[in-house]
Amino acid sequence: MIRISPSMVRLLVPALSLVVLLVAVFYLQPRAMSYIGLNLLFNLAVPIALATIAQMMIMSVNDLDLSMGTFVSFAACVAATYLQSSPLLGILILAAAIAAYAVIGVVIYVRDLPSIVVTLGMSFVWGGLAVLLLPAPGGEAPAWARWLMTSKPPLVPMAIVASVVIALVAHFVVMRSAFGVLIRGVGGNQRSVQRAGWSILVLRAAAYGLAGLFAVLSGIALVGLTTSADANIALRYTLLSIAGVILGGGEFTGGRISPIGAVIGALTLTLAGSFLSFLRISPDWQIGAQGAILIVVLALRLLLNRLEKRGNRA
Repeated sequence: MIRISPSMVRLLVPALSLVVLLVAVFYLQPRAMSYIGLNLLFNLAVPIALATIAQMMIMSVNDLDLSMGTFVSFAACVAATYLQSSPLLGILILAAAIAAYAVIGVVIYVRDLPSIVVTLGMSFVWGGLAVLLLPAPGGEAPAWARWLMTSKPPLVPMAIVASVVIALVAHFVVMRSAFGVLIRGVGGNQRSVQRAGWSILVLRAAAYGLAGLFAVLSGIALVGLTTSADANIALRYTLLSIAGVILGGGEFTGGRISPIGAVIGALTLTLAGSFLSFLRISPDWQIGAQGAILIVVLALRLLLNRLEKRGNRA
């Protein structure tokens, strides 16, 4: 009998769900089975994947970020205004925002505050700053961001190439580097990491800072695709990022995460929107339908986990 390890389950289930959705989309719309079709299907996958990796970094230390969507919107507004007109000032603002993210991680740890409450409060701060920058939709994407996100590499669309690169980079940082081991250790057994002589304060600040960096990249990528910004442009990314991490094999506690699975989960959620559109499901019902897809996938993962435990007992 073939034994399936937990790490294999975390990759098998999201990959299987993506393949099933992709086959269903090709069945409903055969024209999507082309370079242009794939590019349209996964057009918004890159910013969602980056936001999902950002959320994954927060979840790796057993926290949850409810300000992810508004922060990505804020980063998008900065990219469409200052980063385009005054690049140096724009970089300084985004760097300060990343530093603020690291400080949030420190405050949560030092004051022993619930991350949900703190990040929920910060969502209003980021949202207010985004409105101050762009009271109405507008701005302009930096030329380099627009060029990067709309470039057309041979054979495979840019969205898929970028998603693969994001998955590999995140996998190396989180799963293969000493830094990633320590971050996951904070989520898995904080006391052991502390006894080994590492500063939990520094590690949590680093995890939040890295999450802020990925979220900033998500905002820039989004502006590169849309060519403009809006204070509410990425509000859905909060729930999408959480769903992407869970769908990709991550868990809320224990430092159990899968960077490759998280990117696959983001691709699956992106594809789910197109699939539901091909089924002519009203946009008002699509969020609920995406939730149903998530529940089915999680039920499948739970089933595989139970089969794996029974195999180990046998």
